[in-house]
Amino acid sequence: MHKDLPLTEGVFYILIALRKPNHGYGIIQDVQLMTDGRLVLGAGTLYGAINTMLDKGWIKLYSEEVASRKKKEYIITSTGKEMVKFETERLEELIRNSKKIMEDRI
Repeated sequence: MHKDLPLTEGVFYILIALRKPNHGYGIIQDVQLMTDGRLVLGAGTLYGAINTMLDKGWIKLYSEEVASRKKKEYIITSTGKEMVKFETERLEELIRNSKKIMEDRI
């Protein structure tokens, strides 16, 4: 297993939200939409995660709008895509094993 797994739910959804260039507020909206409002990211959580993912090379700065409050857009990197793949495989294993166990008990 990769040393950075498991990902937090928030990080997982942020990475997915960055499949296309996106800025902070757009990420928050996308995550809310993907989870039907169940997961609402706060600004502190979002920007803390963004800084961590930038440091790890999972995302990169896509563009920066210097004129209007320096709005920054980010995008997932190939390393970030690998992390999504690893986490998806881990979660699929959990589901497979859970189904096996539950089917055996019925």
